Amino acid sequence: MNGDRYVPKRIDLRSDTVTQPTEEMRRAMAVAPVGDDVYGEDPTIRELEELAAKRTGKEAALFVTSGTQGNLVAIATHVKTGEEVIAEAESHIFYYEAAGIAAVAGAQIRQVTGVRGVLQPNDVQRAIRPLDIHQPRTALISLENTHNRAGGTVTPVSVLQEIRSVAHASGVPVHMDGARLFNAAVASGCSAKDIADCVDTIQFCLSKGLGAPVGSVLAGPKSFIEAARQWRKRLGGGLRQAGILGAAGILALTKMVDRLADDHDNARILAERLANMPGVVVDLATVQTNIVLADIAETGMPMDTFLTRLREAGVLSTAFGPTTVRFVTHKDVTREDVLQAVDIVAEVLAHKH
Repeated sequence: MNGDRYVPKRIDLRSDTVTQPTEEMRRAMAVAPVGDDVYGEDPTIRELEELAAKRTGKEAALFVTSGTQGNLVAIATHVKTGEEVIAEAESHIFYYEAAGIAAVAGAQIRQVTGVRGVLQPNDVQRAIRPLDIHQPRTALISLENTHNRAGGTVTPVSVLQEIRSVAHASGVPVHMDGARLFNAAVASGCSAKDIADCVDTIQFCLSKGLGAPVGSVLAGPKSFIEAARQWRKRLGGGLRQAGILGAAGILALTKMVDRLADDHDNARILAERLANMPGVVVDLATVQTNIVLADIAETGMPMDTFLTRLREAGVLSTAFGPTTVRFVTHKDVTREDVLQAVDIVAEVLAHKH
């Protein structure tokens, strides 16, 4: 009978957004004290925002529904219509946020190519516009740490400090898309506050490697967050009894950060073993956190065929270009899962025809 048929475990390496909330999170969500957050009356959301502000060393914080909303709220608060935001050429805000900066904030992005996703201070300096009626005013520099499309690379604190100095010398604030901020902190051996100190405002996700089901946080100066709160409302992000979500976010920040090192170790093992397979190319220098990019062009196997055969064998991954596959480790993928995934990839590539 079909109901009795064995179904192998699915190893989901598409993204750390597929993580499931822990049982402790589910219990906390069920009993969370709540109130109307639009009125500022949800005690659990207030606790989460105070915790987030403390962890980033900022005056205040604001719970938002997603990283995309957090970035858009931040940028819309920072800039005026017709101004420009400097960002890395393959940044998330350029590639994956539905042109919200242009559509909603009325600003444009000036793409600057980094080194493995890391913007260089001299390049940022050159990209800041002079005062000229023919050109938009540079209103903001947006950094991404870790950098998604570069493979989860970390911008060193020393580089962040240099960029901050360059920006502030020209009167330009700095925002960070820190969706995976805590991955960056764990990988670099510093605190989230050390990183956040280098920028004026920062957004980080609770719903990726930290395991909460929903939400991100925007942190910055108190006056900025007060203005951002109106932008959140304008974008439909004013929630009512949001403490049900906030309870999971509190546990994400207090219980789930240190274990990110396990994800990084698993990604390194996965990357090294993939790199040893014939026809698979991995730039191991980019494998700094929990993302692995593998180029399969030299295997001769079409991307669709590769992904389909992996899926049929129980491994899910994502195309990240015509010949590049992305694998992301997270809390719901064990060391044993990673080793099994490696064996499955090898088996798929061994039977290319």
